[in-house]
Amino acid sequence: MSNKKGSLSITSENIFPVIKKWLYSDHDIFYRELISNGCDAITKLKKLDMMGEYSLPLDYKAKIQVIVSPEDKTLIFIDNGLGMTSEEVDEYINQIAFSGATDFLEKYKDKADSDQIIGHFGLGFYSAFMVADEVHIDTLSYKDGATAVHWECDGGTEFEMGDGDWDQVGTKITLFLNEDCLEFANEYRAREVIEKYCSFMPTEIFLSKKDAPEEYETIDAADKRDTDKVIEEIHEDAKFEEKEKEDGTKEQVEVSPAKDKLKIVKRPVALNETHPLWTKNPSECTEEEYKAFYRDVFHDYKEPLFWIHLNMDYPFNLKGILYFPKINTEYDSIEGTIKLYNNQVFIADNIKEVIPEFLMLLKGVIDCPDLPLNVSRSALQNDGFVTKISEYITKKVADKLTGMCKTDKEAYEKYWDDIAPFIKFGCLKDNKFCDKMNDYILFKDINDKYITLPELLVKEEEKATDENGEKVEAEVVDENKSADETKEPEDNRKTVYYVTDMNQQGQYVSMFKEQGMNAVILDHAIDTSFITQLEQRNENYKFCRIDADVTDSMVEETSEDELKAETETLTEVFRKALNNEGLEVKVEKFKNKELSSMLTVSEESRRMQDMMKMYAMGGMDMGMFGSASETLVLNANNDLVNYILNNKDSENAPVFAAQLYDLAKIANAPLAPEAMAEFIARSNKIMTLLAK
Repeated sequence: MSNKKGSLSITSENIFPVIKKWLYSDHDIFYRELISNGCDAITKLKKLDMMGEYSLPLDYKAKIQVIVSPEDKTLIFIDNGLGMTSEEVDEYINQIAFSGATDFLEKYKDKADSDQIIGHFGLGFYSAFMVADEVHIDTLSYKDGATAVHWECDGGTEFEMGDGDWDQVGTKITLFLNEDCLEFANEYRAREVIEKYCSFMPTEIFLSKKDAPEEYETIDAADKRDTDKVIEEIHEDAKFEEKEKEDGTKEQVEVSPAKDKLKIVKRPVALNETHPLWTKNPSECTEEEYKAFYRDVFHDYKEPLFWIHLNMDYPFNLKGILYFPKINTEYDSIEGTIKLYNNQVFIADNIKEVIPEFLMLLKGVIDCPDLPLNVSRSALQNDGFVTKISEYITKKVADKLTGMCKTDKEAYEKYWDDIAPFIKFGCLKDNKFCDKMNDYILFKDINDKYITLPELLVKEEEKATDENGEKVEAEVVDENKSADETKEPEDNRKTVYYVTDMNQQGQYVSMFKEQGMNAVILDHAIDTSFITQLEQRNENYKFCRIDADVTDSMVEETSEDELKAETETLTEVFRKALNNEGLEVKVEKFKNKELSSMLTVSEESRRMQDMMKMYAMGGMDMGMFGSASETLVLNANNDLVNYILNNKDSENAPVFAAQLYDLAKIANAPLAPEAMAEFIARSNKIMTLLAK
């Protein structure tokens, strides 16, 4: 073939400045592109062999070689794939238009970085020019009679192509790095990048340094391979030790047999695992393999709680493993990592268009060969196929969790505290996931037991009695029914009581336990939004904090007018003592006479407070929401309350009134610093009065 010179077939003045600036957000990605192209060439050659169109040599071993040379400032990529003829080089390299470069430039030239392309394998070879001033290709096609081709280009639109001297089927690409990118010829940097992008590519990848001195290792002679280069044969004699027998005599005992060993040139070790765990059938994988894979990929040495192996062939091809990580403390980051692959080629971390947002709290890998990669992320958002992938992943996670709750409740309870943030966040973000998980969400109750809402509601119904004191037959909630089938009129919604702080609300918890009542613990920041979501989707119950109101079981039954006078008197005393004319006071006869006062804040008002705090963190004025609606409830059966009632004009009445209010406040929430200082001073004053 005569030497050929020409211009690359593109209509734009020059594609290379575009490539260098922003075709890929990370310049190191050229490693992925060139190695991936080599893997494709090898895969195609193997397919030709399977189809009988080509016969691979008996000693053929597919491999990609990466050779770094800091001294020469070069990087070399060699594959033993199917190679190219001069006509193929002309088509696939010179005529860039085959990969849509013109359309590409027109479509993306004005795009911002936020809309980066995920991958353009068609333009993969040209990623080399992001780091190289000059690129050479030497290639030999597998076809009979093919001659080697040499091609070179200095990063402009001009190229030279002619006969080459490459003598093995496959392709060698040489990059002459520019001064800004010499780091990529460093052996350790090269290893880091290859492990980042190519750890699971289907062809073995070997890294070496040009002209590096040979390294040696010693092996048993029986382990020798045909490819081993033997430097020295070593014979080790058997080793004996003198040992004493039972009769006191001594004998020589062989402790190590004679061995023949070989000193060989150290065998190269591939940087990648060509058959990663997710490509195997779940039945072939052991628990230890799943854990080892987790450690190796995510460098997390806390064992995962459990995992989900995704393995789907229809209607799309998707494989992967999702791990639920162990979170030791509330201060641990719960940001996960989902690595996305395409045919074992790493694409990116955490692409929210493909992976549901709430599952990004997990750690895992997903390999989807059918995923369209030559599009922008905004296009992915509107891709129906991508939506189906996301929905499938969500369904598999929900199936795993509900299945565990049904068949291994004990393990599910053990994991609950760690997985609760994932599930609650998922319920807030995905309605379908929320529907599936609705009856399998666990709540820890005030007796340290885990319970689902259907179980809790059934137990509360079983306690109900009719007017004659006989137990009412419980209406069992069918866990298999949909939310629509179990709906009840809003007025008849059952109340699920909850606690946000077991210590702070200890007084209320004790009262509940005394009356045989139960409540669930909701002590995470996400819980306010979470229970609001549950209420919106389940109209047969509502959530109410245990200090939101006084339950009927805690007080004696009284007529409407029985405590009217006491209420008026005590309201006047407490409003005056606290200098608060808007204070709401309610008087009840508690069954527990030791209890003097308690403060209730309506559920609606409390949730508004929580929302205020959230907006306050965002810089919004909290005053626009108004103050909380609280009621001071006083116990007409308590001696101290009766003292105030009967001695309303005493100088001590205001002191005791203020003290009872603060005691009720403390059981509800911590006092502000100034209020706490007043409470302590007043406590000292009361003790002084008692000491006289």
